[in-house]
Amino acid sequence: MSERLVVIGGDAAGMSTASQARRLKKPGELEIVAFERGHFASFSACGIPYWVGGDVAERDELIARTPEEHRERDIDLRMRTEVTELDVDGQRVRTRDLESGEEAWTGYDKLVIATGARPLRPPLPGIDAPGVHGVQTLDDGQALLDSLDRTKGRRAVVVGAGYIGVEMAEALLNRGYEVTVLNRSEQPMATLDPDMGRLVHRAMDGLGITTVGGAAVTKILTGDDGRVRAVATDDAEYPADVVVLGTGVVPETGLARAAGLPLGVHGGLLTDLAMRVRGHENIWAGGDCVEVLDLVSGRERHIALGTHANKHGQVIGANVGGGYATFPGVVGTAVSKVCALEIARTGLREKDAREVGLAYVTVTVESTSRAGYYPGAAPMTVKMLAERRTGRLLGVQIVGREGAAKRVDIAAVALTAGMTVEQMTALDLGYAPPFSPVWDPVLVAARKALAAVRSAD
Repeated sequence: MSERLVVIGGDAAGMSTASQARRLKKPGELEIVAFERGHFASFSACGIPYWVGGDVAERDELIARTPEEHRERDIDLRMRTEVTELDVDGQRVRTRDLESGEEAWTGYDKLVIATGARPLRPPLPGIDAPGVHGVQTLDDGQALLDSLDRTKGRRAVVVGAGYIGVEMAEALLNRGYEVTVLNRSEQPMATLDPDMGRLVHRAMDGLGITTVGGAAVTKILTGDDGRVRAVATDDAEYPADVVVLGTGVVPETGLARAAGLPLGVHGGLLTDLAMRVRGHENIWAGGDCVEVLDLVSGRERHIALGTHANKHGQVIGANVGGGYATFPGVVGTAVSKVCALEIARTGLREKDAREVGLAYVTVTVESTSRAGYYPGAAPMTVKMLAERRTGRLLGVQIVGREGAAKRVDIAAVALTAGMTVEQMTALDLGYAPPFSPVWDPVLVAARKALAAVRSAD
């Protein structure tokens, strides 16, 4: 008899699962039903800032596969349909059609939860005023673009200076706005150590972006028309014709919590290596709604990235389709940029190392993206953390110009392999003057970290 797979969520993890399962199981063997509450499926949320900023011309360029294309592959994708309840014991889900209001129960043999993450929207006075925008979905991006077209002023305030915050600051700058970024921490990019975040701060200031650290927003002020006119902190007001929220995300696990499924300290679902929800043989979960193992610290983390979500989907799809695959964990690699400045990190920050009780050394080196004499050589700063006694690599952060960010992949591989900084110094990396100095900046940092480890011992 045919089994039924129900997938909750129609983006990266959910539809990767459905597609991989369909490759392994024919329609007569496995019926696949997927529910998505939004207007779009299989889209790149990471690309929204570049669409808003004009680097990507059309919204549809961010859509990897349309609902119609999924249906052509015998995946019953039901758009604008929200799952409102999980009945784990009865192996069924309750859904509501958001257009008609009609409700129904759908049974399953296997269930995949891929509900993603939701943006943090602080409960501030005025937070829901016209002109205040989040940027989580394509609908959000379109609403922001429409708002930018309607507003007559050219002053934008971005609340938060994480990845979305700095990327949206660049997008608004590209559209000719006067941009102010308000950040609760002293330095932007809290995923970096403060000394590296300071480099980002300096670069943003140089671009004409006003970045205010230690600025906790207290309320959104509105005009007589009800539209946003300013953002207030404890000690200042910042005029705004449009406000963009970049305050981070949390796992969207309300359904799972209500159903009694296991959640971690960060609110994400807990799974085993096969991405099966712990304690439940026929339920899997993946994407931004789960917590994953950090291979460096050995603890669970919540990291909302499309790269992980797609890998989770491949693993889950293989397992529900009768194959076998595992997801061993992550090292926390991420890259971003603000205009020409590239930002990258992988592994642990100093704060992270202290929290898990690791003794460490740090080094910071200044280098260039190419041989110093070669045209176009650009500056780059590399910070490296290594375990004090063993020399095991713990983390790398890079801030620089063209050619800087993707060098973090060297460190990501070394972290995954559990390499020491001494082992890294012998890595056989590609060299030619247009691509790198004789000693790649990451290897220079590894040599310096090795010396620091030996000196500490």
